[in-house]
Amino acid sequence: MASRPPENWRAYMAETAREVAAGTLPPECASVADLYPESLLRATDTALEAFEDEVRALREPSDDAVFGTVERVVLALNAISRDKQHGGPHFCTEEREQLCEYVYLTLSENGVDIDALAASRGIDPAAITDRWRDW
Repeated sequence: MASRPPENWRAYMAETAREVAAGTLPPECASVADLYPESLLRATDTALEAFEDEVRALREPSDDAVFGTVERVVLALNAISRDKQHGGPHFCTEEREQLCEYVYLTLSENGVDIDALAASRGIDPAAITDRWRDW
């Protein structure tokens, strides 16, 4: 099962904190915790959990149904990234890559043929989130 990106972000913050405490990173690196406020992590987890549930519920879905699940999670993540309560915008290059990979892996792990899905729309498989994504 694909690990949710917030798990990676939490691990990164914890490792950075350990390295700062051990003196192997300078103290100014301690501000990494500001990159991923807990409200952002929780909101992202919630959106991805809803996506997982929706994908697992798909049974022999049409391409439109699969793209509908992708659209809903991407729009939810757009709103989370922009939300000022999380100090947004938050999803930049590294986060974007992790989130897109997560969507791709989650679909694949649930039997969706990403190459065929993308081909049905004439797009590159790596671009299945692009139509809706603003992060």
